[in-house]
Amino acid sequence: MRRADLLAQLRSENEVWEGLLAEIGEDRMDEPGVAGAWSIKDVVAHLTAWRRRTVGRLGAVANGQPEPTPPWPADLHEDDEINAWFHARDRDKSVGEVLDESRRVFQQLASAIEKLPDDVLDDPARFPWMQGAPVTGATLFGHFHEEHEADMRGYLSRQPARS
Repeated sequence: MRRADLLAQLRSENEVWEGLLAEIGEDRMDEPGVAGAWSIKDVVAHLTAWRRRTVGRLGAVANGQPEPTPPWPADLHEDDEINAWFHARDRDKSVGEVLDESRRVFQQLASAIEKLPDDVLDDPARFPWMQGAPVTGATLFGHFHEEHEADMRGYLSRQPARS
């Protein structure tokens, strides 16, 4: 995988993501019930929190450093605990703040990829958290696709048409 190809894939994935957010509309992003009690805003903040971790990991690979310490308290180990911590931290942010942060972290992700040498992208051992999966735009958006896209699209399909 060449870095330019990965960046093109990543930008394509982000266009789909941003298109979905635009279709939902900022005015509806605070409504609960998208994923359990979570709103679209909560899902966006959640995905951004995990993406920020990926940015840190990619930066460490680019700089030949060990994986950074996770941002959550050391006594949290299970995804549900970590997700609850992220949610408690981010729940009072406005929709605008969450969207701005999401876009900023996406730019940081693209920047981190730009700093990776091309030969690193073909070495799965450099990305142990990917568990052997290749680094592609789809895998970098995998958490969204696998765990949240259906909920978000389902929420959108249940909403009345916008006039």
